[in-house]
Amino acid sequence: MLDERKQRILEAVVQDYVSSAEPVGSRTLARRHDLGVSPATIRNEMADLEMLGYLEHIHTSSGRIPSAKGYRFYVDGLKMPMKVSDEDKSLIADWYKAKVKRIDEVFQETARLISRVTKNVSLVLAPQLSQAAFRCLQFLPLDDHRAIAVLLTDAGFVENKMVEMPKGAEFPDLQRLAAVINKSLAGKKLQAIPESTLQFIRQEIGDEELYAAAMEILWRALDTGKKERLYLGGTTHMLEQPEFHDVSRVKEILLMLEEEELIKDILRAHRGDGLAVTIGTENENARIQDCSIITATYHLDGELLGTVAVLGPTRMEYAKAMSLLNYMNANLGAIVQHYIG
Repeated sequence: MLDERKQRILEAVVQDYVSSAEPVGSRTLARRHDLGVSPATIRNEMADLEMLGYLEHIHTSSGRIPSAKGYRFYVDGLKMPMKVSDEDKSLIADWYKAKVKRIDEVFQETARLISRVTKNVSLVLAPQLSQAAFRCLQFLPLDDHRAIAVLLTDAGFVENKMVEMPKGAEFPDLQRLAAVINKSLAGKKLQAIPESTLQFIRQEIGDEELYAAAMEILWRALDTGKKERLYLGGTTHMLEQPEFHDVSRVKEILLMLEEEELIKDILRAHRGDGLAVTIGTENENARIQDCSIITATYHLDGELLGTVAVLGPTRMEYAKAMSLLNYMNANLGAIVQHYIG
């Protein structure tokens, strides 16, 4: 455990380094913070903090910067729950009102909003389709032989699939199929449709070929090839950070962000953790050990649906990012519900 003075000095170093991106010296701390001790005492305490692994010494400067261990101590000491400013709350409300017209825009705009507020990369992992409940299926005529199947779930996902008309069927037959399926599946989880329900649909349709076609249409509509959708925002913000002015340093991170399944796995690993912060070398992937990831899961009607995250340098505004994700965690489900009615 660190004594109170060391804690205050470590907190001041973190705050100053986050703000300036410059190594912090004892005289700077004495001038900017009311620590009640001389620069010489601060310098000795900083040397102790370095020896204990909480600070690192940059050889080109007399100042020090926080280590991953130092950031961890600082983050663990942040008081919760933190508050989102009234200004940011207004920005969030106005953002959705101005930019979101359809449910399928909510998650992309959420990613953009988070990146704008935090000035870092944002990641939003949208709900698995199979976790959601069926809401309705409808068909839109395309031509004499094809139609578009449109599936809507209670989590707000819209899936569109072009389908061939069953042999001998006409568009009114598809409409009848949709009516039977909607009556039978409304509110049921897509990952666990009971066999008895499928049998009821078979009996209601009364035609084996039409039933087979209906099931094929339903499963094709569900088979998106991707069980979850990943939305990114603000990758250009990373290039603006002083740590990543060296293109070779950021190149690996940008390449990693293109590996969708890898990013999904990173986010999935924190599901159920509430608000989680992974700092520097705590990240298992070597390419982001210069970064920190803050994640939060969001819910709809009490059920775990997805994950929102901020990815940035270890020198990030943890308190601001954590407060924003905490707020989004509490409100994103309600935002989604607003758009699905």
